[in-house]
This record gives sequence, structure tokens and C-alpha cells, in this order.
Amino acid sequence: MNPLVLAYMGDTIHDLFIRTTLAVRGDGLVNCLNRKAVRHVNAHGQAVAVQDMMEGLTEEEQDVFRWGRNAKSATSPKHADIQEYRKATGFEAVLGYLYITGRTERLAELLTKAAAAVKEEETCQRQP
Repeated sequence: MNPLVLAYMGDTIHDLFIRTTLAVRGDGLVNCLNRKAVRHVNAHGQAVAVQDMMEGLTEEEQDVFRWGRNAKSATSPKHADIQEYRKATGFEAVLGYLYITGRTERLAELLTKAAAAVKEEETCQRQP
């Protein structure tokens, strides 16, 4: 399978996981939840997350990461430098690969680690 297709799948999976996690917490205002979600799922947030977990990836996952990172994309990053964008694409490819191959426990483990790697400084509660 094309690594960019895996990244496409991984991007969707990561986005859904983060948005579900934030919504279930009941953190409040939708606009604020969206800002929090974007911090996790943008190229910078994904690059930070994958950097923190690279040593914990299996050899196979590292191969998929490199395959995704080195894939030539027709699009260019809008809000990230090229290194962050490529790391994010590699990370998304790993997530897509785990999903497509049915390794849902490992997928959940990596998604949880990625969510913990991005610091949340904002609360979304309504002010009285």
C-alpha cells in the first residue's frame, strides 16, 4: 500500500482519537476543544509526539515511519517546516499501518502516548 494512503488513514484515526478523548472529558466550549485538538493533530504536535516515542517503536514500525517520512507528497506544508511535516507523515503512516493490519491494541497504545506528549495549557471551562 502507498505510504501516503497509510498516512491519510492515520491522520483521520489520530484526529478522531484526539477529538473523542477531548469530548469525553467534557472540557467545555467547542471552539476551545478545537484549538486543543489542532495542537495535537497538526504537524508540529505529531512531530513532537513521534520524537518522544521513536525508541519505543518496533523495527517494523520504524521501517513504516521511514517509508512514510520519505514519501514524496504532492502537497507542501502550510504551517510547519518540511522536517516536521515529514515526521508527521511518517507518524501518520505508522498509525494507518497499524489500523489496516488490525493491530488495534498497539494503535491505541501509540495514540495514548502521542496524546500525552503534547502539553495542554488551556482549559475550556466557561467563566462565571
